Amino acid sequence: MDDPRSAAFCAEDRKQMRSLRLFLLWLAGIDLRLTILAVPPVLPLIHRDLALDEKSVAVLSGLPILLFGLMAVPGSLLIARIGARRAIITGLLAVAIASGLRGAGTSAAMLFAMTFVMGAGVSIIQPALPALVSRWFPTAVALATAVYANGLLIGEVLGASLTIPVILPLVAGSWEWSFALWAVPVLLTAMLMMFGTPEVPVAAAAPRVRWWPDWRDPRLWRLGLLQGGSSVLYFACNAFIPDYLHATARGELVNACLTALNTGQLPASLLILLFARRLAGRRGPFVAAGALGLLSLAGLLVSHEAGMIVSAAVIGFCSAFVLILTLALPPLLAAPEDVHRLSAGMLAIGYTLSFIVPFVGGAIWDVTGSPATAFLPGAVGAAIVLALGAMLRPADQRRGG
Repeated sequence: MDDPRSAAFCAEDRKQMRSLRLFLLWLAGIDLRLTILAVPPVLPLIHRDLALDEKSVAVLSGLPILLFGLMAVPGSLLIARIGARRAIITGLLAVAIASGLRGAGTSAAMLFAMTFVMGAGVSIIQPALPALVSRWFPTAVALATAVYANGLLIGEVLGASLTIPVILPLVAGSWEWSFALWAVPVLLTAMLMMFGTPEVPVAAAAPRVRWWPDWRDPRLWRLGLLQGGSSVLYFACNAFIPDYLHATARGELVNACLTALNTGQLPASLLILLFARRLAGRRGPFVAAGALGLLSLAGLLVSHEAGMIVSAAVIGFCSAFVLILTLALPPLLAAPEDVHRLSAGMLAIGYTLSFIVPFVGGAIWDVTGSPATAFLPGAVGAAIVLALGAMLRPADQRRGG
């Protein structure tokens, strides 16, 4: 007869392992954005010390985003070779080391080179997390995905809101050392995952899965542009709000607006968790979010202090709302064996767009000298969401429902 006490101990061990794995997924989600969103609050300091023009500011902010696109497909190949867990650990170590070295020597060359490596590390982690979720939580994919998505949003809030009031005072106002300090939690996550979880074995007889996206699939381009539009709206505002506020003599609002922009994303994740079935795959939410994003960008230009902060919060809500709904579409629209290919192609298109549009916007600001042009990229992103959301096919919506 089985010992009931042994069964109870085994059940408790499984519960503890489940909790640990959820916690590690949440930490890894935070690390996806923590070191990237620590940049916008110190951009004016970097701008001053390294004499960067607005195109260079756009490149510095957008380089990790470009790598999200360029590395999405190679990332899926790496995962197939070494496994999702090892890929995440590799990415975390790359992010931690590169982030810590970004300010070494106060050199523009070092800053851009290490930003490249850091972005590549995040690009490995991003497609590896869904793969690890499918292995760690095969019967609770939705829960585990929601956990790391929540971590991603919290990472954006922490990096954007704590850098100026907390991190900079700890390092005597040094933007170089602020990057090193933000690297510490990423390194700790890598160590916890490395020594706290076992490798998940892959069956030797498992069939080789196709990993190359079908670039001829029109759904791939619709989803990629939709995801790209939401990311353009979000990342362009993070990149240009600080310099815009300084250029218009309202530098004291930088921390409040960036905090509002990033904190505004959290209610979006809660709303989707509560009403996922009603929202997933529907045209209406995308169209409403795109239109509201455009109105809020106008609010940044014409509002006073309180109105600017509210507008930034609404932009954060709209961008996160669209991003989460878009990430949910590949499993709704593709066969199970093709979800990863559709997702990789979508990320490649979307994040490449998220780099190109803000870069062009920075160039336009340099040429015109008009701070108001800082929000042209965000307007393009919101317009893409509005147009592509309206183009969602009824057949896709029925399948999503």
